[in-house]
Amino acid sequence: MRIRTDDEVYRVDAVWLGPPKATFPWRARYVSWGIGLAVFFLTLTVERRIGIGFGFFSVAWALVITVVITRLVGSRISHERPLGAVITMWVRELTAPRQSTTGSGGALTATRIKVSDQRPQAKPGRRQLPPADNSPGRHTQQPRRQAASRTREVRGVRTPARP
Repeated sequence: MRIRTDDEVYRVDAVWLGPPKATFPWRARYVSWGIGLAVFFLTLTVERRIGIGFGFFSVAWALVITVVITRLVGSRISHERPLGAVITMWVRELTAPRQSTTGSGGALTATRIKVSDQRPQAKPGRRQLPPADNSPGRHTQQPRRQAASRTREVRGVRTPARP
């Protein structure tokens, strides 16, 4: 036994096929006619604001843009998701709070670093390190001392290192 659902009732679109005995060759829902009219006037307004004059080609392009946008919007709406719900979702998506992805502060510069002409002197009582290899105070190469019995630690057991 098959149970029939009531989905067929909702699949019927409220369409206007045109005047009697002179129907249009396409089907369009009532909501599509309303969307198309609004988009057409909005497109013409944008064209005027950009500086495009009123003429045959500007109106033709406005009509093409209207058809494309109306079909795009019409593909997103249905009886389960009406136009009001789509507009509400779009507005809430645009006005929702977002996480800030930009860092605070600006570019780093070295303008606030104080530089003095003299190097700091070592404090008395502290061990001083030998001068570096490329420093002017080191004139002769001295060989490094190595410990007589080097050891290394392996798993907690101290064993002599292998040469």
